[in-house]
Amino acid sequence: MATVTRELSALISDIGLDRQNKATLGRLLTHGGLGHAEVGRNGKMRAQIRIEPDQLIWDPSILVMPHGGDLELELLNDDTNTHCALLPSNGDSRWIWLPVYSRGKATINLDGPGYYWFSSNVGNDEGRGLFGAIVVLGDVPPEARLDRPEQPRP
Repeated sequence: MATVTRELSALISDIGLDRQNKATLGRLLTHGGLGHAEVGRNGKMRAQIRIEPDQLIWDPSILVMPHGGDLELELLNDDTNTHCALLPSNGDSRWIWLPVYSRGKATINLDGPGYYWFSSNVGNDEGRGLFGAIVVLGDVPPEARLDRPEQPRP
């Protein structure tokens, strides 16, 4: 299991997840780390998320996409318990079953910037379940912005 270190804290700070008007993701999630989706030659992003043995945590539990688009996730369950993944995606959520020591793939589409939650909704997992966030970086297009005062930016 990844531990919270100065390096991890610096990464969370660099992408602005620890400041007002950004999010408190860096403080809220009992996290297994922060990962970045890799952009392939075809523009599709890829990432891997693992359930570590006996940890009841996604690793990484915060995944950063550089922009909106398609994301292919490879999910690995290295735990001795069965889990699943309930994933956000435009149009409809994706759900994948993850039996003991298994792996699966799911393709999702997140086309706008924001914070999207994912979880394992099977069982109680020690009272809280497995949960994480996918952070899509970028600005909302002008036509979708709310009519409100300018907000502070880093």
